[in-house]
Amino acid sequence: MNAETMRAAVLTGPGRCEIREAPKPHPDAGQVRVKLEGCGVCASNLTPWAGPEWMRYPTAPGELGHEGWGVVDALGEGVSGLKVGDRVATLSHRSYAEYDIATADQLVRLPAELDDRAFPGEALGCAMNIFRRSGVRPGDAVAIVGIGFLGAILTRLAAERGARVLAVSRRPFTLEVARAMGAAETIAMRDHASIVEQVRSLTNGRFCDVVIEAVGKQWPLDLAAELTRERGRLVIAGYHQDGPRQVNMQLWNWRGFDVVNAHEREPQVYARGVAEAVDAVMQGMFRPDDLCTHAYPLEQLGAALDATRDKPEGFLKAWVRF
Repeated sequence: MNAETMRAAVLTGPGRCEIREAPKPHPDAGQVRVKLEGCGVCASNLTPWAGPEWMRYPTAPGELGHEGWGVVDALGEGVSGLKVGDRVATLSHRSYAEYDIATADQLVRLPAELDDRAFPGEALGCAMNIFRRSGVRPGDAVAIVGIGFLGAILTRLAAERGARVLAVSRRPFTLEVARAMGAAETIAMRDHASIVEQVRSLTNGRFCDVVIEAVGKQWPLDLAAELTRERGRLVIAGYHQDGPRQVNMQLWNWRGFDVVNAHEREPQVYARGVAEAVDAVMQGMFRPDDLCTHAYPLEQLGAALDATRDKPEGFLKAWVRF
């Protein structure tokens, strides 16, 4: 390894990862190079990790890592508003490596109070954007189906807004997290009919004003629809990556609820969400480093991906550190 190279993770096949020496990227005009401190591991990585037919190996160095944070290391021509040494969250896409490149508008500066704390900005910005799109109001009954890192943050945001949150999740540990984040009720995600009846009872037969599906699988989507009241709002926050979905269109028609696909793709909207997450953390609404429960060195990215898939006891989110 020399001054012009870096360590980067490369997926070489289903369930296989290597750390390779790769050229250190150099910023072009309008770009910034970031020396990464860490990168969150996103559940969206699990399908490429499993090896679907459409996946091509090996991946580019650092590819799939998109929740990075670190320190500005070099500036391309024409960049203003940032300087070498600024600590930032990134919205770049090859951050399973020691360095990554981003355009200036893909970076959000982090205040000094967050120094030495994990900050997967893309994931946090995603939560803030989903919550904005959900339209939760004070007094709403809000069901969140699936409590992981995203569901925990959405629970806190909804509770802080003054909603009554019903958290539905498979693991006892995550139900405890939901309680700590402000959920009024927690429901074990086991039997479909039992969950529907519990929510019916807790809402006096009305069901929920807003239901946020945060799993990305068929059954939780079916369940979320059944928990949404007439003229309510069903929010799709889960990342449905493994093929088509079927919906009970009779139920959807009859109840006439709005359906919001809450994922964002515009960089400026993502950056706005990250900036809002910085504000929320500074206000003490939640601590992302408490929710990033499992840290791994880059050399153990494969173990981090396996943990994200298998969810050992006490797991909410994995991240790799540099």
